[in-house]
Amino acid sequence: TEDYYVANKLAKGFIGTANIDTNSRLCMASAVAAHTRAFGEDVVPVSYADLDAADLILLVGSNTAWCHPVIWQRIEKTRERRGTKIVVIDPRKTETAERADLHISVEPDGDVALFNALLAELRSRGLADDAFLADRCCVPDGFWDGLDVSGHGVPASQFARLVNLVAAHPRMITLFSQGANQSVSGTDKGNAIINLHLATGRINRHGAGPFSMTGQPNAMGGREVGGLASMLACHLGFSQAERDDAQAFWKSPAMCEAPGLKAVDLFRAVHDGRIRFLWIMATNPAVSMPDAGFVREAIARCPNVVVSDVIADTDTAKLAHIRLPALGWGEKDGTVTNSERRISRQRALFEAPGEARADWRIVSDVATRMGFADAFRYANAASVFREYAAMTALSVFHGKLLDLTAWAECSDADYDTMAPFQWGGEHPCKDRFPTPDGKARLVVVRALPARDGFGQFPLRLNTGRYRDQWHTMTRTGLSAKLANHRREPLVEVHPDDASAAHLQDGGLARVATAHGEALFRVLVSESQAKGQIFVPMHWTDMQGSAGRTGLLVEPSVDPHSGQPGFKDTAARIEAVVPEWRAFAVLRECVTPDALYWTRSRIEDGWLYEVAGIGSIDVGGLLPGGIRNEASDLKRGMHRVTISAEDGTLQAAVFVTRSGQLPDREWIARQLAHPDGSATELLAGRPSTPQPDRGPLVCLCFEVGEDQILSAAQDGACNVGEIGAATRAGTNCGSCRPTIARLLESCSRPLQEAAQ
Repeated sequence: TEDYYVANKLAKGFIGTANIDTNSRLCMASAVAAHTRAFGEDVVPVSYADLDAADLILLVGSNTAWCHPVIWQRIEKTRERRGTKIVVIDPRKTETAERADLHISVEPDGDVALFNALLAELRSRGLADDAFLADRCCVPDGFWDGLDVSGHGVPASQFARLVNLVAAHPRMITLFSQGANQSVSGTDKGNAIINLHLATGRINRHGAGPFSMTGQPNAMGGREVGGLASMLACHLGFSQAERDDAQAFWKSPAMCEAPGLKAVDLFRAVHDGRIRFLWIMATNPAVSMPDAGFVREAIARCPNVVVSDVIADTDTAKLAHIRLPALGWGEKDGTVTNSERRISRQRALFEAPGEARADWRIVSDVATRMGFADAFRYANAASVFREYAAMTALSVFHGKLLDLTAWAECSDADYDTMAPFQWGGEHPCKDRFPTPDGKARLVVVRALPARDGFGQFPLRLNTGRYRDQWHTMTRTGLSAKLANHRREPLVEVHPDDASAAHLQDGGLARVATAHGEALFRVLVSESQAKGQIFVPMHWTDMQGSAGRTGLLVEPSVDPHSGQPGFKDTAARIEAVVPEWRAFAVLRECVTPDALYWTRSRIEDGWLYEVAGIGSIDVGGLLPGGIRNEASDLKRGMHRVTISAEDGTLQAAVFVTRSGQLPDREWIARQLAHPDGSATELLAGRPSTPQPDRGPLVCLCFEVGEDQILSAAQDGACNVGEIGAATRAGTNCGSCRPTIARLLESCSRPLQEAAQ
């Protein structure tokens, strides 16, 4: 948070520009706008403790089991203790949806219609809280007239079940995340959810309320200090009075006068030359932004690009004129804020390496060189936090709830020993909403019109996260353990769509939109809705030639928040049939000259998946050393291993034009644990069969599918008992839905046999 505060202060108060935006623009800006429209301030009105008291939890656009696994474990415990019902509203049948009591496969961007219809039906049943509406809310004229109970857009039986569940359980939390926010109607989705809670009085009490779950660590801290282009500072807006007060507090010479350019528009301004200096901190927009090819071109055109990062060779850093070494998570010292407004101290685990500095210090040093030394003379992170806390007095003066003034004069020792605390308490809007009259606002929201035919792009492209990777994998991609879950970018396709496009499960496909195209490995899945495809967000040029999802996404944004819609881009898909396939195990990175290639980390090296047309340059992949090879011209098979003088494997390549390739796992292990002979290495397997744990399910404890099934055969009959027997699912918990699915799959044959 201290980093955000100092960067925001320099830009808005001393350079005089609001052209500064945080990653929250891509993940939370629509929730910010929805909160502000309804409550008068970006304030989350609930706490994690409300999950413990809820009888019904709606998960909207959130694969919680994968993306917030600790929260998912908390929800599971609440369900076990209270019998809490769980409803998942998501176009995809995600791992979370599989464990829900009800899954509603809403159409992309169909949430507003669904929640409007739900509210209309509840009101018709007399479940609107008229007293709460009269006392605590402002309802605009005509609000009720525009709600259409018949326009929910889901099967009638599903809608009826949803209505009955909501009607029967006043203690209801609606947790919404990126599936709601990353939309051209993301703000309206947030307000449709909030409208439901306000109109039924399901807010400001235990176990009830709308809960926007942040998409990344400390997204809330950046929002609190005002790091978004659409905020000034500390929840302040851009009124003359607020700007005057902020300028007086900072004693700044050049206060910005209006909101700045939001991320998508900002890069358009870079592209056409209106912005000629760009400082990028701790993010990778060359691949993470929508229409990423255009953004990469914009950065390349900019005459002055500075990148602060902990990784030297990201796609964005390669375009920089100046690279500044910053601090990583374990090296930082400061505060962070989570989704329930709880501020915690983050203390450094390691000394700063080399010339690396904290971002707040880098910005302060630059400000000093610019002549602003007096305003940026911070001794440590504590001094930054004290100033930020003092500035929240302005928030309070202007009627906001953000108030950290109790920390404005804390000592360095107080700061160092700070225990986590929650500003605003569990329910910050319990007594009043931070609006001029103290009342919340219901907001008129209308469903988007149905999209016309897509023409040459008949499918709807959705994007999102994998379980064990993060954003563009600049750091998580360096972990051999995390790479085990999914090593390649997969396009998930419904069987009917796969059949129509002549796609093979495990084959290759090209996904194209009006903005670009990318190659993916095909995963045919009933979990994917017909007419929709899903691809991961993580792959970049650093990991291969395939899976560049950012190239595909339409750069359309929500009109209120400026947040891009990553979840619904018109697309088409076609099969790609390579003439050969290969994999390689290498100690060093190479760049194959091939149609398709990806690399993922293994212990002591890299695993490459490669496919192409024509000939393959095997020699170009391999280092020098003792060479052994085997070929079968009839099957188009070619295998080469390279060993050191002591027999240690240095590299191996396995190529086929028609046959199968050996299992990768044993070969990959030989780089770190050499125990295979030359014959075994070429065969791709040990001469003596070894126990096979199967595909890894639990990466925390490296427990495989076969080990879980074996424990089930020995009598472990639920996820908890599997954990007791194997430790699987007992740490982060993100694999628990997969374990549950495996248990169901092995119990089904037993049930059928009994019948």
